[in-house]
Amino acid sequence: MNNQDDKLNFGNQSRRDFLKLGLAGTAGIWLTTKGSQLFSQSAPASDYGPLFSSQPLEVVKVGFVGVGGMGSVHVQNYLNIDGVEIKAICDVVEEKVARAQKWVEQAGFPKPKGYSRGPWDFKRMCEEEDLDLVMTATPWEWHVPVCLAAMKNGKHAATEVPAAMTEEDCWELVETAEKYKKHCVMMENCCYDRVELMSLNMVRRGLLGDILHAAGGYLHDLRAVKFSKEGEGLWRRKYSWKYNGNLYPTHGLGPISQCLNINRGDAFDFLVSMSSPSMGLHLYAAEKFGPNSPEAREKFVLGDVNSSLIKTKLGKTILLLHETNLPRPYSRVHLLQGTKGILQKWPDRIYIEGRSPEDEWEPIENYAAEFEHPLWKKLAQKGEGRGHGGMDFIEDYRLIECLRKGQPTDMNVYDAAAWSVVVALSEKSVARGSQPVKFPDFTRGRWKTTPALGIIEG
Repeated sequence: MNNQDDKLNFGNQSRRDFLKLGLAGTAGIWLTTKGSQLFSQSAPASDYGPLFSSQPLEVVKVGFVGVGGMGSVHVQNYLNIDGVEIKAICDVVEEKVARAQKWVEQAGFPKPKGYSRGPWDFKRMCEEEDLDLVMTATPWEWHVPVCLAAMKNGKHAATEVPAAMTEEDCWELVETAEKYKKHCVMMENCCYDRVELMSLNMVRRGLLGDILHAAGGYLHDLRAVKFSKEGEGLWRRKYSWKYNGNLYPTHGLGPISQCLNINRGDAFDFLVSMSSPSMGLHLYAAEKFGPNSPEAREKFVLGDVNSSLIKTKLGKTILLLHETNLPRPYSRVHLLQGTKGILQKWPDRIYIEGRSPEDEWEPIENYAAEFEHPLWKKLAQKGEGRGHGGMDFIEDYRLIECLRKGQPTDMNVYDAAAWSVVVALSEKSVARGSQPVKFPDFTRGRWKTTPALGIIEG
């Protein structure tokens, strides 16, 4: 999959051209200074690692790149978080820039500068503006270029999911963050949903015992979205032309990775992946637009159901699912099986040996009074109506809080890389007849000594 971005040339320049121009990162500070090459699997220690923290910021000055659907949500959230100053707005659609500028002014803040001279105008924003953080909520192919431009110009970076689509780009994010000593955070909002936060609290307090197996996924009927004439329909469907694997792994994988201490005591070891035939998008297009329509004549390679199995270094197992082309209700699966019990979301239920009725599921709500996560208790009310049931607000709040206090972020560049690289590895495994594919160790062994993510009191 290393050449997929050459095949998916979304602008005047391909990602490969972008890398050649030197706008992507160079060898990180993990590497030796004489003739080191990118994507090294071994390097001397440095002061940047999974617990990296930067100098505290009294006010976080933010620039946004992409203020459509999710970008708009983040802008509105930041206007309701103390210690944030929105300084710049960038989007290829000038009207969206003006809309976001108006929101900022209506909230009583100075009008941020607008950037809308084309798809690469974020580079000018990163070069000209005095910013602490650049947040991108663009189509997937722009996540890496925006984050690299931000870090290379002295700004922290935050991106919507997935952070990158290739293994090479995952390494590029890691090594650029290390070199310039900047945070690069993938905004995985599902880590902050209520049941997922409660699950982490239960795991930390030993309710489920030792977690041996987990499952997660992204099962969402996106057929109408992919064929829409606006929003994600303008770009998302084209990935189904070229990729056959798990295109969107992080919503399901992020929360269970935190419960399994991935990059913090354990790490992904290898993956095997397989895909069903690709039929859903063609059948939908033929019915919706006609069997002889241009849409029905498109050739799709993305299997309608992708199943991946991941083995961790400590022998834990993960089942990861991806399904977006077939009729079904929404689900992220979210299952944790431990030595003392099991928890599941969709449907929400739990069984704890010796505590639950014998051989019977209980509602998770029965355990909320004891195990509700402190962050949810503190922020759920503030997050009401602010995106995906409140979890979007909590993730935005936590990033700003960490930057203002000079603390390590809850999710870091190593998590962004490890969770996102499943896109590349799953495609590789499918193409090789479901052969095992090894995960790169983006932490270069630091997962062995990094402590687990604690329960944040808020």
